[in-house]
Amino acid sequence: MSFENQLKEEMRLVLLRLLNEMPSYRGNSSTLHSGLDRWGLSFSRDQVKTELYWLKDQGCLSIEMEDPAVLVVKLTERGQDAVENRTRIHGIKRPSA
Repeated sequence: MSFENQLKEEMRLVLLRLLNEMPSYRGNSSTLHSGLDRWGLSFSRDQVKTELYWLKDQGCLSIEMEDPAVLVVKLTERGQDAVENRTRIHGIKRPSA
């Protein structure tokens, strides 16, 4: 696996973890972008949105509002299962034990 793919898998897990910690399991792409930065993961806002759409396609989150500037997303049960290591989703880093 390439280093770029490893970074993407890590970013996807961190995005789900951030949503899992937010009130009502909801957040927006801007806040999540800032959260990634705090975890030492530096990605563009466009990359964050691309990965949020990818996570939506995997059933890990739903998109509640689409705007060119910001996406509002909500963690799904499947996404929470991935964060809490109850399910394995190819393309998302598995949480450490």
